[in-house]
Amino acid sequence: MEVTFVGHACFLIRFDTGLTVCFDPYSHGSVPGLSDANVSADEVFCSHSHKDHSDFESVGKPFEPYTGSEPEVTVIKTFHDDVQGAKRGRNNITKVRSGDETVVHMGDIGCDLTGDQIAVIKGCDLLMIPVGGYYTIGCQKAFEMVGQIDPKVVIPMHYKSKKFGYDVLSGREEFVELIGNEGEREIVSRRFTAEELPKEKSLLLMEPLRILK
Repeated sequence: MEVTFVGHACFLIRFDTGLTVCFDPYSHGSVPGLSDANVSADEVFCSHSHKDHSDFESVGKPFEPYTGSEPEVTVIKTFHDDVQGAKRGRNNITKVRSGDETVVHMGDIGCDLTGDQIAVIKGCDLLMIPVGGYYTIGCQKAFEMVGQIDPKVVIPMHYKSKKFGYDVLSGREEFVELIGNEGEREIVSRRFTAEELPKEKSLLLMEPLRILK
């Protein structure tokens, strides 16, 4: 599996089957500090309709489209807040399985998970989860969810750094500290692309591909 963190909540995943999937492409100028995504994928999944997560039209088609078996896709309906969507509406968690690999993108989740929802995504190979708070769950809640879901590899997303992100968001530092204090996951840093997921349970820290120069 090859993983590229485009930026914010946008990821490009290439499964070993050859299938390429894009999650939550953002529209032009919608995320401070990030340039246009400019990616190509066989499939595009958006967690909700906000402009920093739903620019389907910006994603091109691969030069060599995937012709293998259809992936198994499961969408779990959740909320963008902790008041049943009253503030920010609904959110989709998307689970994609292609071949022997399973990835889960949590979108802008802002609520707790039910036991049934956890059971569907538990033990996935890769989990992408927001940690910045304000619009979504924060670092502490994300840490608790990682414990419930128990993925092989987890990547934090939707946070603020010195170079990109919304000012109202927090950074990922608290999340990293919580994982580090637990001591059950190796912390691995990669710049843009992870061509191979770590073999041990890990927290994978990636820098966006599309930071403005």
